[in-house]
Amino acid sequence: MIKGITLVRSVPSADAFDQLSSLFNALGFEPGKGWHDDSGRGAAFLAPVGNLELVTGRVPAVPPILIEVNQLDHVHSAVERWMLAHYRTEEIAAQLSAVELTHWNSRLFTVELGPEMKLGFWQSENPLHGVVPAVEGDLNATGMRFAVVTTRWNTVITDRLLQGSLDALYRSGAAKKDVEVVRVPGAWEVPSAARTLAETKKFDAIVTLGCLLRGETAHYEAIYNEVARGIGQSQQDTGIPHAFGVLTCETLEQALDRAGLKAGNKGFEAAIAAIEMVSIQRKLAVAK
Repeated sequence: MIKGITLVRSVPSADAFDQLSSLFNALGFEPGKGWHDDSGRGAAFLAPVGNLELVTGRVPAVPPILIEVNQLDHVHSAVERWMLAHYRTEEIAAQLSAVELTHWNSRLFTVELGPEMKLGFWQSENPLHGVVPAVEGDLNATGMRFAVVTTRWNTVITDRLLQGSLDALYRSGAAKKDVEVVRVPGAWEVPSAARTLAETKKFDAIVTLGCLLRGETAHYEAIYNEVARGIGQSQQDTGIPHAFGVLTCETLEQALDRAGLKAGNKGFEAAIAAIEMVSIQRKLAVAK
């Protein structure tokens, strides 16, 4: 089985070797095993993916060393900063190109460090380029049944979380008759209700909501640990997805921010996660 590929290229001088090594180190390449003896020096730089491209006929007008990156503009800035530390300003304008579009649906810039030392850094404009194929859930709740467990304690927060959850479910196609809301006294009771609902097998997913605010005693930690453990245990034992929307905050202000003011609505996010997990489970079941 093929394990990897290495292309060996010579550089014109020891100074060029040091320059190129310095640039690659500054950009965060993973160093490989190098060597140094009487005949010369070698340095390896590792990348997650390597390609060998063979060409016949016209050779593409690209540098002999092409490095694929993400966040190309940040890489361009990093190269420019490195060059400012090693070259005169007037030299950089001739050696470092601007980021430009190519005819092969990418953006590219080049760096010329000396004779026969031209590099190209590029990024594909295709958003799916290089994405690893994976099973992912769809955000379509049509035909799914959900139970939403929320609390009477801290209702100034949990009611906002509940509205966010219902908004997410209904927007995604869930029918109102397929969503059952259960209100328990406090966060401590959420796992028990979630477990009872999951064991009925009437629901495709359970959305758990609550709010715990830190006090001056250890009560907060004791409650939170048991709530998280109970919800997780219920999910593992029943096989029904449980979305975790129980806030654990230092202050009421932090909780309000997470219930729709400044940091999104965690109830909405929990419901979206529940929809996606139901979809994933159904796809995985079909694939068996």
